[in-house]
Amino acid sequence: MNCADPTLIIATARRWLGTPYHDQASLRGVGCDCLGLARGVWREVVGDEPFPIPPYSRDWGETGPLEVLAEGARKMMPEIKPTEAGPGTLILFRMAPHAIAKHVGILTAPDRFIHAYERLGVVEQTLTAAWGRKIAFAFLFPRD
Repeated sequence: MNCADPTLIIATARRWLGTPYHDQASLRGVGCDCLGLARGVWREVVGDEPFPIPPYSRDWGETGPLEVLAEGARKMMPEIKPTEAGPGTLILFRMAPHAIAKHVGILTAPDRFIHAYERLGVVEQTLTAAWGRKIAFAFLFPRD
């Protein structure tokens, strides 16, 4: 599978900066959550979403052992080792030890990423050591 140009992924994600946080939304400039940011970048770079995302509760990540985000990403994106992730890579975070991955971001540099965070909206931040330890999965955006 051919992968999308990382420069295009990053430029597209940066157009989402400043979008307010809104649970389950995916509209640039209007509102999105972390998954909504990834979905919006997908639509702008790859095309139509391959399957609809069902509604999910705010506590969905605490309700079971299934790696829902990782399994969904595997259906449409090549997976790489987190240690191989570079700019333009979709990264999934475990927010607590032994929990499932439930947060999504896009690397913009080896030490920076963009994500949608409650109360902050879409921001680009330093990938601190604390954030880096939480990375559980990494995926590449395909080329349309």
